[in-house]
Amino acid sequence: MSKKDKIRGQTENFALDKNNYLFLAIGFVIIIIGFLLMIGGKSDDPNHFSEAIFSFRRITLAPIIVLFGFAFEIWAIMKKPKKMNMNPE
Repeated sequence: MSKKDKIRGQTENFALDKNNYLFLAIGFVIIIIGFLLMIGGKSDDPNHFSEAIFSFRRITLAPIIVLFGFAFEIWAIMKKPKKMNMNPE
């Protein structure tokens, strides 16, 4: 068995396809964006309460984006790779 055949055999045994890893990276970026949208709203004065923490962006939009990112991650893991037929017989 040549070295090339060993490398081919190893790459064919991966659990996920190249596209799955790309989708996982995209999902990770979506989750990071959601967490970045939650940042802010603090008060400059510790004795003063800031109502900015209750903005639509922080309590509604950002958690929805994070949940979408996690759902996208699950889909990326569960997605079956397309089978490539190398030997058309």
